[in-house]
Amino acid sequence: MKKTLILILLAFCFSSVFAQELVSKRGEEFLPKQDDWAISMCADPIFSFVGNMFNGNTSNGTPAAAWMNGNQTIVGKKFTADNQAYRAIVRLGFLNQTFKNLVSDDANVTPVIFPDLGPQVTDKYKLSNMNIGLGVGKEFRKGKNRLQGFYGADFMVWISSTKQSFTYGNDMKDTILPGQTTTPTTSTWTSGGALIGSGPAVSRTISAKSGMTIGFGVRGFIGAEYFIFPKVAIGAEYGWGLGFQKTGTGTLTTETTGIVNGKTTVGETVSETLGSSSFGFDTDLNQGNIFGFKGSNTGTASLRVTLHF
Repeated sequence: MKKTLILILLAFCFSSVFAQELVSKRGEEFLPKQDDWAISMCADPIFSFVGNMFNGNTSNGTPAAAWMNGNQTIVGKKFTADNQAYRAIVRLGFLNQTFKNLVSDDANVTPVIFPDLGPQVTDKYKLSNMNIGLGVGKEFRKGKNRLQGFYGADFMVWISSTKQSFTYGNDMKDTILPGQTTTPTTSTWTSGGALIGSGPAVSRTISAKSGMTIGFGVRGFIGAEYFIFPKVAIGAEYGWGLGFQKTGTGTLTTETTGIVNGKTTVGETVSETLGSSSFGFDTDLNQGNIFGFKGSNTGTASLRVTLHF
């Protein structure tokens, strides 16, 4: 609601200052023309930042931080006529993160005297994500002044996957000798990399690979934008459509001990994680991840800035 009010106020202010002239005082045209190109991006971080400036919270993030941490897509346009354009939607996301934590070295047999922590070893958690989304569409525009309406349809495809791998400073042993244990001190992380803690582990994850997710969707969209400057517009877009996606089988590798021929043995167990499929028909806002673009990045009444050139 706050973002919508800010958008309305800005549009009112600019319309009061510039009225509805379609040419600036320097002779620059406000509206796009045939053969123009355009780039459109989500402006929610900007309006959130401006709105948060007045809420008394001293820990508000910057628009740059919101863009870097958000799931942004970019929409490119090529105008084939003054009121028609082809659209291309692109998201290329690759993330590799490494998290480290120090734990007590189980191999140390020397008594540790307070406040000394004693020798430590390093546990590592590596997280890799891939998100690729591509879309094409056609846009039609209505309006003869600086307030323009538009509508059309997009076809989209997307691919995503996740891989997690773990290495541990303390080895899991099948014998109990000085400096050896079948329950080594081990770090535990959440799937997002937050450290939960460390302690003895009866079993622990070596790697976890999700199945590849592949999907496609078709959506219709409608929206409006106001040209606050020549070739610069702010607006909102809303969509409705259907999508289908399927996730393949993944694998989970764990390390643990078991009894083989009466002897304790360390081994790795590989198990399958079953895939899934989903189908949806709804508005962007309620569609969740069906479209593979994290909802609001393709529309969902999000505020957008479009630059034409």
